[in-house]
Amino acid sequence: MRSVSVFANDPIWPRIGEHGPPTRVGARGLGAQVGLPPARTVAVLMYNRMVVSTEETERADALFHALADPTRRDILAVVLRDAHSVSDLARRYPISFAAVHKHVGALERARLVTKTRQGREQRVRGDVATLRTAHLLLDDLEALWRERIDRIEQVLAHPAEGSPQ
Repeated sequence: MRSVSVFANDPIWPRIGEHGPPTRVGARGLGAQVGLPPARTVAVLMYNRMVVSTEETERADALFHALADPTRRDILAVVLRDAHSVSDLARRYPISFAAVHKHVGALERARLVTKTRQGREQRVRGDVATLRTAHLLLDDLEALWRERIDRIEQVLAHPAEGSPQ
């Protein structure tokens, strides 16, 4: 479960409220919890959402998990330029062949690379289309957070009438 906090006077909360009824946290109780005087506290609405796993979220998780490791990012950069065998890749790094093979496997599960067999070797090639997908996912998240920041700026610029400052 995760919680989302929204200012009580924020008109965006009814949209978020579609996921269930809010739990209202009293201003005095919240202020005491974070060490603020009661006059400076704001009522907060908390929402708990169940995280639902779908094929799309699992693919995004695998994609960002693969990109989280610096060795995998470097392997990806190498194979995006030109196809290499797993053996060639293993010679580039001060880690074992098995470790490089596991890194390539993580990249393959994320669909960032594809392996093809050429004789006894497996050639690894990067997939630019999957990188574009990652870019689009990050663009969507950036837009979401920019909207939230803009909304917070609006709320802070125009506090509700009659609320303590």
